[in-house]
Amino acid sequence: MTSIVSRDTDLLVLVDQDDQAIGLRNKRSCHEGRGILHRAISVFLFDPTGRVLIQQRHLDKPLWGGCWSNSCCTHPFFAEDPIVAAKRRVKEELGLDVELEFIYKFEYRAEWSPEYTEHELCSVFVGYVNADPIINETEIQAWRWESTESLDEVVAKDVSDYTPWLKLEWVELRNRGYPKT
Repeated sequence: MTSIVSRDTDLLVLVDQDDQAIGLRNKRSCHEGRGILHRAISVFLFDPTGRVLIQQRHLDKPLWGGCWSNSCCTHPFFAEDPIVAAKRRVKEELGLDVELEFIYKFEYRAEWSPEYTEHELCSVFVGYVNADPIINETEIQAWRWESTESLDEVVAKDVSDYTPWLKLEWVELRNRGYPKT
């Protein structure tokens, strides 16, 4: 597996609430303080039995390091279509080629510490795979297939070692009837 790593110097696409690009800024400064609204992507991958692939973010991640999260997330490059960015990052982090379906988009803000906050306009995608990932160990600490019932319980209990975006997105996906097996 290649060691493609996201960096604090990566340029993120700043957006308004209508998802119109209004500039670029490095990743670190987008997450400082109360955060600056920028474009993001989240992916949920399901296996044929309906389990969802979750990953434990690498401990070196400055925000939610060591926490469990959805299958994959990223920030698209400037002028990169969100679905292209999502497929790219699934390949980089999980070693999987997968067809993805756009489900919805939403804005959220989550404070990690007084110094760091996520403020994202996030496009959420779903895909179905019949293989285990080959993880990029510089980005992912661990992974597992989680049953929908188990993740429902985690989200209902608001367990702290799971990312806030995972919890928000999971509730919406379940309300929309996912996974569809």
